[in-house]
Amino acid sequence: MDSTNPTTAHAPSGASTQGGNTMSVWSDDPNNVPAHLMREGPDWFAISNPNVPQQLKVDLIHTMEHSSVVCCVRFSADGKYLATGCNRSAQIFDVQSGQSVCVLAHDLAGKDDVYIRSVCFSPDGKYLVTGADDKRIRIWELGSKEIRMILEGHEQDIYSLDISRDGKMIVSGSGDQTARVWDMEHGKCLFVLTMGDVDVKDASVTSVAISPDGRLVAGGSLDRTVRVWDSHTGQLLEKLEGHKDSVYSVAFAPDGKTLVSGSLDRTLKSWDLTLLGRGCTCKATFNGHKDFVLSVAVSPDDKWVVSGSKDRGVQFWDPQSAAVQFRLQGHKNSVISVAMSPAGTYFATGSGDTRARVWRYESIQE
Repeated sequence: MDSTNPTTAHAPSGASTQGGNTMSVWSDDPNNVPAHLMREGPDWFAISNPNVPQQLKVDLIHTMEHSSVVCCVRFSADGKYLATGCNRSAQIFDVQSGQSVCVLAHDLAGKDDVYIRSVCFSPDGKYLVTGADDKRIRIWELGSKEIRMILEGHEQDIYSLDISRDGKMIVSGSGDQTARVWDMEHGKCLFVLTMGDVDVKDASVTSVAISPDGRLVAGGSLDRTVRVWDSHTGQLLEKLEGHKDSVYSVAFAPDGKTLVSGSLDRTLKSWDLTLLGRGCTCKATFNGHKDFVLSVAVSPDDKWVVSGSKDRGVQFWDPQSAAVQFRLQGHKNSVISVAMSPAGTYFATGSGDTRARVWRYESIQE
C-alpha cells in the first residue's frame, strides 16, 4: 500500500483494474436523468436507479474542511460525534452542528508526512484509538486530550483498527502482513494473527473488523483474500477467496452472519458465515463502480450496504438483491472512507479532496 500518495487511497501502483466491472445500464449523466430520479445540491448530486423502487432520499448535512487528505471517518457508538484522520492529526466533530470539538495533534518530530489511517471510538466514548503510518497505535483520553497509551509491535504502517463492542479488545491491521489483537485496558498484545500459507509477494492487511459478538476478526488483504480468525484463540478459521484483486475493506452485518468486502476489482461481495470453518460461500457480488472499491459499511438495521470508490462516487446497495439504490457524486477525488452512524440516519464520507462530509439518508414516504 502506497503511503506516499494518499490521494490515490494508497492503491498499489501495479494493481489490476480487471474484475467484476459489469456496469448497470442507467445513466450517470445528470443532464440525462428524469427529475424524479435526481436529487442535487450546489456541488453534489444523487441519481436513483430507475430499475428498482425508490426507497431512499439523501441530503448533505455538513462539510468539514481539512488541511490534507481525509483517510478515515468513524462515528461514535451513540452517533453524536464523528472522528476523522488526516496528516499528523485526528479531529472530532459534533454531528449536529458540524463543528470541530477536538483536535488530537500527533507529536511526530522529524517526520514530514504521517497519515492517520484509522480512527475508532471506544464504546463508552471516553477514548479515541488512532493508527498511523509510524507503526504506532495511540489510545487518546478525550477528556484530557492526552495519550493514555501507545501500542507498539507492528513493523509497518497501521492501516485499520476496530474495537469490540464490550470495549475490551482492539484489533489492528498492518502492512507487516499481520493483524493483532490487543487488550484495551493494559495494551498487551494477545495474539498475532498471521496469514497462514501465503505464496504471494504482499499480503498486507488493509482492513480489519470485529464481529458484533466479539468472537471473530475479519481481515482483508492485498493478496485478494479475506481471512476470518477466532479472536479468543487467534486461530485462522477461513480464507474467503473470489475477489480478483486486492481487498481494501471489510465490514460485518449487524447479526454477524454476513461479511461484506470491497476490492480493487471494482466489486463488493457478501459472504455467508453460517458455515464458518466448513466452507463459507459468496452470497452475492455487487457490480456497478467504475474504479477501485476502497471502503464498505453496513447500516445498523442491515437494510443497506454503502461503498466508496476511487471513481469519486458513493453507492447504496440492497444487500438482498445486490442492486444499487442510488449513486452519489459529492467529492472531487477518491472516496477513501465511508461510515454509517450506529444511531442510523447519517453516514459520512472522507476523500482525497481534503473534505469529510456528513449526509442524511431517509426512507421515502409513500
